[in-house]
Amino acid sequence: MVPLKHRLRWVLSALAAFLLAQLVWTFFTNPQWRWNVFAEYFFNDAVLRGVWLTLWLTAVSAVIGFALGAVLALARLSGSALLNSFAWGYIWFFRSVPLVVQLVLWYNLGYLFPTLGIGWPFTYDFWVVEFNTVQLISASAAAILGLSLHQAAYSAEIIRGGLLSVDQGQIEAAKALGIPRRRRFFRIVLPQAARAILPSAFNEVIGLLKGTSVVFIVALPELFYTVQVIYNRNQQVVPLLLVATVWYTIFTSVLSVIQFTIERHFARGSARELPPTPLQRARRALRRLAGGGGRARRDLASAPLPASSVAAITASQR
Repeated sequence: MVPLKHRLRWVLSALAAFLLAQLVWTFFTNPQWRWNVFAEYFFNDAVLRGVWLTLWLTAVSAVIGFALGAVLALARLSGSALLNSFAWGYIWFFRSVPLVVQLVLWYNLGYLFPTLGIGWPFTYDFWVVEFNTVQLISASAAAILGLSLHQAAYSAEIIRGGLLSVDQGQIEAAKALGIPRRRRFFRIVLPQAARAILPSAFNEVIGLLKGTSVVFIVALPELFYTVQVIYNRNQQVVPLLLVATVWYTIFTSVLSVIQFTIERHFARGSARELPPTPLQRARRALRRLAGGGGRARRDLASAPLPASSVAAITASQR
């Protein structure tokens, strides 16, 4: 069998390798990267505090956003016209308004409502609990509210799409067998829906991690805001931006590994053979490279000889 010649693939691979080599070369030869400044500020105390605040905002907002998004997704799938309309209106509104506008609005909520509490409906007379809104809605609270409510709108559609991807025939078969609704959802629907939900859900979490940089608008010292403050003082813009870039890259890489592990776990019921890990792929590639020559020689030795060659060998032996 004659192997195919993938000329275009080789050309594109060579071009990609050249661009990567060119980028790496600039990292080591261009003094404007200021790697000494990068090393000085990478583990700076202020930067590390910004890193932890970024992680905290991401974790809290993701948990609240996906929990609320699950409720909204179930409301969108319910038979109640009121719940369906409310969930649709929520999703429409929070996907329509930019996140920056939402953060500023939550931070300035005290302008609209100086006090909040429990009182008579359609009045501003509070008789049980009364809070000063300016003190209640701090920069951290505004950031969590804005990020969580914004994320819930997108999470709801992701979860709804995953639930709708499950074959309705399986649900009807489970109903015919008399399986309770709770067990149907957690043992049949959810494991299959998770395969469709997980890639988009992790995509949203990664986007949320990078989206926390928007909270600089309320002067919250997360990673990007901290880097901005530092390079506004020392004018070392590129090295400080590189510090933020590397930290974000580390976090997104960790999330990608977690995503691959969880997706591999849920693939056990749908794939006969689990997708190989990067380490397994590397081992297989090394085995192919190491055994390529020997395998080719074995294939050549085991290949049947043409009839003319057999006749020539027989005549020579006579």
